[in-house]
Amino acid sequence: MHNIIRLNNINKAYGMVIKTKVLKGINLSFEEGTFNSIIGASGSGKSTLLNIMGTLDRPTEGEVYIDGIRTDTMNKDELAELRNKTIGFVFQFHYLLPEFTAIENVLIPYMIGNSKPSKEVIRRANELLELVCLGEVKNNLVNDMSGGQQQRTAIARSLINNPQIILADEPTGNLDSEATENIYDLLRDINKKIKTTFVVITHDDKIAEKADRVIKIKDGVIAMDSLKKSRMRIIK
Repeated sequence: MHNIIRLNNINKAYGMVIKTKVLKGINLSFEEGTFNSIIGASGSGKSTLLNIMGTLDRPTEGEVYIDGIRTDTMNKDELAELRNKTIGFVFQFHYLLPEFTAIENVLIPYMIGNSKPSKEVIRRANELLELVCLGEVKNNLVNDMSGGQQQRTAIARSLINNPQIILADEPTGNLDSEATENIYDLLRDINKKIKTTFVVITHDDKIAEKADRVIKIKDGVIAMDSLKKSRMRIIK
């Protein structure tokens, strides 16, 4: 199967005088259409790894490929265009604009670099809100929705440009256990229906176990890489 994300010998260090090495020789690839989870303690490097995959940060050393295209050598404008067309993001905090309705928030990524959305795009926004079970509240302002509804809106927004990849960093960190289960069930359902590749960071081992693959990061290296229905590989 085609590797939609590939990381070759990724190192990341912060600081000029005293350097702190956060990632150390990471080699990873993710197959198209799979649902993957990254776990690890706070400070292990998992969010830095996700940001490098999403081209929000650059590695100190190493190569990053998205759908066969090397991204770590691109300029800011090229990266912004690639992100907008290829990658959707879901964060712990939804980052919705409170002065807009749910459907208006969903349309915002499309409107970056585009004129007024066409009827076809508006229809897609409506379909995505139906997919995340928000059709009845699509015209509600953000502050008139629950935390779970706001995060569902953020998920619909991440899908508006038909991205090949969704990167999610603790997407249920602010939700209760029931809402967390519902959101992860929704993400898996989206993965199965439209074959979008998911890479999800979570601190919840129970949630991680629902993924096709679980990767554990410890002290900047891969400590575990486990495929469902496959023998676990421990990397020392």
